Amino acid sequence: MSTKTASTAKGAIIESRDQLIASFARGEKPRDRWRIGTEHEKFVYALGDHHAPSYDEPSGIRALLGELEQYGWEPVLEGGNVIALNGADGSISLEPAGQFELSGAPLDNLHQTCAETGRHLAQVKAAGDKLGVGFLGLGMWPDKTRAELPIMPKGRYAIMLRHMPRVGSLGLDMMLRTSTIQVNLDYASEADMVKKFRVGLALQPLATALFANSPFTEGKPNGMLSFRSHIWSDTDPARTGMLPFVFEDGFGYERYADYALDVPMYFVYREGTYIDAAGLSFRDFLKGELSVLPGELPTIDDWNDHLSTAFPEVRLKTFLEMRGADGGPWNRICALPALWVGLLYDDGALDAAWDLVKDWSLNERQALRDSVPELALDAPLPGGGRLRDIAGEVLDIAHVGLAARARLNGAGDNETGFLDPLREIVRSGKVPAQVLLDRYHGEWGGDISRVYGEASF
Repeated sequence: MSTKTASTAKGAIIESRDQLIASFARGEKPRDRWRIGTEHEKFVYALGDHHAPSYDEPSGIRALLGELEQYGWEPVLEGGNVIALNGADGSISLEPAGQFELSGAPLDNLHQTCAETGRHLAQVKAAGDKLGVGFLGLGMWPDKTRAELPIMPKGRYAIMLRHMPRVGSLGLDMMLRTSTIQVNLDYASEADMVKKFRVGLALQPLATALFANSPFTEGKPNGMLSFRSHIWSDTDPARTGMLPFVFEDGFGYERYADYALDVPMYFVYREGTYIDAAGLSFRDFLKGELSVLPGELPTIDDWNDHLSTAFPEVRLKTFLEMRGADGGPWNRICALPALWVGLLYDDGALDAAWDLVKDWSLNERQALRDSVPELALDAPLPGGGRLRDIAGEVLDIAHVGLAARARLNGAGDNETGFLDPLREIVRSGKVPAQVLLDRYHGEWGGDISRVYGEASF
């Protein structure tokens, strides 16, 4: 989640609805300026007893952030606490229960993305070795109750923790017990954004299936393959989901702005403080009628903050965020951007992907999304068959798209090799969660602690 670094109190005032719509147009970039931004989270645990470290305990999250400053990371403070780090490789931030996230820099190619990931993991592992902590690459804590998890000292999280139980039964699990991989991608125009958004939404269930990696809750199988994805189905219906309107005629920046205006607010940030506005209307804010800031109009920064509090399967800011994947190991952190860059950054691949999904109905897309957390690649496919029946074809399309980009490393390799972990999943027929379940029921003998040896970085 976003980390604020400055007050918005004196930002540019929003004087018309057109400014909200124009904020998306400012993201348009020519193809030669399209970049890849990869975000990935991991769980931090004590090597000795596997507990989740608190912020302030010895060898806790504060100490971990401090250790990383030796690599040139600069601290970001909130209320006197270091709650993030900024550096050449992007930013390091904290999710609500201390999940450690790298929001990577915007990079030209996947070779750079994977090198960035490798640098980050080497740094955190070195810091972790010194402090006696490890890092777990799963989509959900496999053995922790909510009560066993710490809360990080970030103002927006206190507001969200209060609000979540009012609107869904699993929102606290989303905040405290999940971990994800995401990729942020550019668009050239409104029409380009629309096509990428539609393909991204329609095929997000496939990404969820391929990366499904959260089959355990509190030490036992939970009946799902991606429980993290299931959690989003009962977090907050006003700000989550598959956004059917994206497939309607006339969809564009204006329609997404209308959607975002209808998403209830969480907060307003002023002078280093988060003001609780949970459940209030941004439309009222535009009229100067926000009850917590009467007479005050929002700024563009307020709008950008608000956009970050919508959590659909694909999210629009000044770029598109693909949000469907569980957390996982190094090679899958590299594979997620490879999948989406291959599908969306080459015109031929984008057309082929759209041809694959364009005839799916609203109900079929929703049914696929609803069944994937439990069934993964065995989810029923629109028109018959199972999701696994098109998985190889989608990877072939992504392969063609990556090959056409012709981004080579020093050895002359293009980017297609980053799809190999996904090809192996399709070849084997088992998603990561199914592999873990086989081991849990087999060689682990039901001992969930064995997952720390299996799924740590």
